[in-house]
Amino acid sequence: MLPPVIKEMEDGSSPVGKGRAEQYKGRVTVHVIIACIVAATGGSLFGYDVGISGGVASMDDFLQNFFPAVYKHKMEAHENNYCKYNNQGISAFTSTLYISGFVASIVAAPVTRKYGRRTSIIIGGINFLIGSALNAAAVDLEMLIIGRVLQGVGIGFGNQAIPLYLSEMAPTHFRGALNMMFQVATTFGIFTANMINYGTQQIQPWGWRLALGLAAIPTLLMTVGGIFIPETPNSLVERGSKEQGRKLLEKIRGTNEVDAEFQDMLDAGELAKSIKHPYWNILKRRYRPELVMAICMPAFQILTGINSILFYAPMLFQSMGFGREASLYSSALTGVVLALSTFISIATVDRLGRRPLLISGGIQMIICQVIAAIILGVKFGENQELSKSYSISVVVVLSLFVLAFGWSWGPLGWTVPSEIFPLEVRSAGQSITVAVNLLFTFIIAQAFLSLLCSFKYGIFLFFAGWITIMTIFVVLFLPETKGIPIEEMSIIWRKHWFWKRILPDDADRKSQDSGTELINLDMLSTAYEHAV
Repeated sequence: MLPPVIKEMEDGSSPVGKGRAEQYKGRVTVHVIIACIVAATGGSLFGYDVGISGGVASMDDFLQNFFPAVYKHKMEAHENNYCKYNNQGISAFTSTLYISGFVASIVAAPVTRKYGRRTSIIIGGINFLIGSALNAAAVDLEMLIIGRVLQGVGIGFGNQAIPLYLSEMAPTHFRGALNMMFQVATTFGIFTANMINYGTQQIQPWGWRLALGLAAIPTLLMTVGGIFIPETPNSLVERGSKEQGRKLLEKIRGTNEVDAEFQDMLDAGELAKSIKHPYWNILKRRYRPELVMAICMPAFQILTGINSILFYAPMLFQSMGFGREASLYSSALTGVVLALSTFISIATVDRLGRRPLLISGGIQMIICQVIAAIILGVKFGENQELSKSYSISVVVVLSLFVLAFGWSWGPLGWTVPSEIFPLEVRSAGQSITVAVNLLFTFIIAQAFLSLLCSFKYGIFLFFAGWITIMTIFVVLFLPETKGIPIEEMSIIWRKHWFWKRILPDDADRKSQDSGTELINLDMLSTAYEHAV
């Protein structure tokens, strides 16, 4: 047995991850399922906003109140189809939430680490609830934007803490499926928002207020539920409550035989407490693979173009010549497809693995984007409408695109980053993941309508190019994480053909961490055994 404080191995890797995976015991208990369901409802906030924004922004009453210039252009008979909604103000309405969430996700990391995952979930819920109330009652654009900013704070805290919570609560061999409950809740939020858009656009002149205000319902569920769900054992150990963490681990695993998993938590917790500046620490060479994934996975997820389709689906379909009701119906269809496709991933992720789903989904998305570009390029002009048959073809192709995203980059863009970080940098790593996701969401949401106006049908080729890049990235640089315990994830990087060249090797290396010389783990273990 090692002494309680272990610095690091000489090769720079964590002293945890000693191959105890086969010793892990436990099952999926009722406690885990209930806690994960409550926590995952936070994903519905993100999904609801993604779905509701574009629908509300296409409602005439909303446009007349806040964006009269857009309403005027929309009504002009000969307006360029691709440019009828091109307005930076309406883009700001959609994207302000995400730049606010970007900042909040960075602030959330030390809060999550110091006060626990539950605290961040509750803080996120309270802010989103206040923001929803302001949006529903908005009398001017300023009040609307303030509400969006507060909702962004809620998204930043919630998205930072919830994937961590799910990964840490789930047993190793079911982590992928349980972690995807966040994506299930997100897709359910999108689908619900699409249905509400379809219903509230008939309610004049205050249907848009109802649509924005109904976000309070899932927010209340998450906030109140967050008060009653337990903290994760990992967080309790990290903050020094070892006995409480052990008891909770036994409870959620349904067995007293948790020695191996708990020892990994203790090792990780001791190292985590020695790390005073996780943001600085994660920049070091030994965390290079995790840092690259924390940046690339969320960025690529957004660069699929999915959020552009989901944000602006009603406007996008209207730009293609669909009527108002038909465009909302078509966007609702894509929401249904996205929600159902997530269950494909849940059923296969822990059997097939992460890489096969990401690669197959990427290939299908590329094909769909190219086909959509060809149809629009050949059959759809600036001042024309698509025929009924070609309109249906576009909806089918985009639905197949959404289907592929739903089993691949949708859930796995969150799952993979949340499960790869060592405990000592886990909160910082997840914050970087969320911050990058929200930053790219902001950029695409702000720029999409202008890009659509400039690129026209080429917008689909633009995203197809990015999907090609990210698919190649997965093939070359992402190792399979299926079935690897979260505290032993560092092992896979040292076996990967590329990352083993980047990580510090086992050669005699002198290095310092916060002014303390690194200690060889084997030497320390031998010395300690002789001492006792």
